[in-house]
Amino acid sequence: MQPPQGGSEGAGKPPTVSGRPAKRSFTIGGHRTSISLETAFWDALKAAAAEERVPVSRLIARIDAERVGCGLSSAIRVWLLARSLGAAR
Repeated sequence: MQPPQGGSEGAGKPPTVSGRPAKRSFTIGGHRTSISLETAFWDALKAAAAEERVPVSRLIARIDAERVGCGLSSAIRVWLLARSLGAAR
């Protein structure tokens, strides 16, 4: 038996924490690329893009242009962490 879920109506289940990445494809600089991120990072990336009023693909392109010495998925994770700590802007 599962414990009851608290919260008000419309409040969904707590976010699922999964280490399994989800792969999505984007075009950056005219080249198609696939990016694998965990759901929590995709959600944070979408929220950041919405806050900055840019498409997710444009935000990814900006992060790609700024990265040095790491893969794009790692660069996105680090950018999101820095942003959450107030260091990215």
